[in-house]
Amino acid sequence: MRVAIIGAGVIGLSTALCIHEQYHSLVPSLELEVYADRYTPCTTSDGAAGLWQPYLSDHGNLQETLWNKETFDYLLGHLGSPAAKEMGLFLISGYNLFTQPVPEPPWKNIVLGFRNLTPKELELFPGYSYGWFNTALMLECRSYLPWLTNRLMQRGVKFFHKKVESFQEMFAQGVDVAINCTGVRAGELQPDPELQPGRGQVIKVLAPWVKHFIITHDIESGIYNSPYIIPGSEFTVLGGIYQHGNWNEENSAQDHKTIWENCCRLLPALQKAKIVEEWSGLRPARPWVRLERETIRNGHFQAEVIHNYGHGGFGITIHWGCAMAAARLFGSILQEKKLASPPQPRL
Repeated sequence: MRVAIIGAGVIGLSTALCIHEQYHSLVPSLELEVYADRYTPCTTSDGAAGLWQPYLSDHGNLQETLWNKETFDYLLGHLGSPAAKEMGLFLISGYNLFTQPVPEPPWKNIVLGFRNLTPKELELFPGYSYGWFNTALMLECRSYLPWLTNRLMQRGVKFFHKKVESFQEMFAQGVDVAINCTGVRAGELQPDPELQPGRGQVIKVLAPWVKHFIITHDIESGIYNSPYIIPGSEFTVLGGIYQHGNWNEENSAQDHKTIWENCCRLLPALQKAKIVEEWSGLRPARPWVRLERETIRNGHFQAEVIHNYGHGGFGITIHWGCAMAAARLFGSILQEKKLASPPQPRL
């Protein structure tokens, strides 16, 4: 049973690990292969700060909130383990700031210690009249992706550095199931007008005195188009750019100016911070995550695809819940093919 995972960002690697963990002992013939033209540190996941935080509203999509919760709980379970440091996983607290009262988010009971800000706290942030404080998690992909890769290699998963041009190309090589984790590039494998790039740009600085994340929200200009400051283990990430439909991966001087001025206004001490890196990337924006099975017919034969893409700016936040859901879909394929040998009851 040959399974090809296409894409090696946080979604692809975690889906590969989840499937292998759950099924390698049930399907002795299981062979997993990862295909990608970009690996860490060159994936979209690597550019992200790594803060666990969904969007403010789930637009009634309870399923995505559940996947977010499963991911938070999974990571929280790893927090006390020796692997946490290698994974790039740690707790972080901070502020979400608004210029007007807003409804509480659907994730308020998933994070730790969620509460409204006091008037005294709001005095720290002139121009903002409302906000929340909570503790969440950081998962830095420049540690987490190598950690996932090592786990997969130890399990005998093979890695190929190549761009897959079509599902048919995989099936012609004898692949039984393809798992599509190609992010913003998924439209190249199968047209998807719902999928658009949500271009972002960040500046990474040395600012070890910044200890809390600060995320501002402008309800008018939409998600991520307002300054945010997220301290990591080495660098602090400054951002606040979201350009729907923009495919440009080059850094923009204008966006740099916008980020720098807005973040320094929010936290004036940043003017003293040394800039170490700039990065641009394309969030795979979609009205909802595409996580489903599809049977592709090609001539006389048919093959199975599991799609797992369209996670916008919250791929790290939702990745493990989606990996488990993709693994369940894979299980349903095995069931139909009668390949999984269920554990025999002991009499």
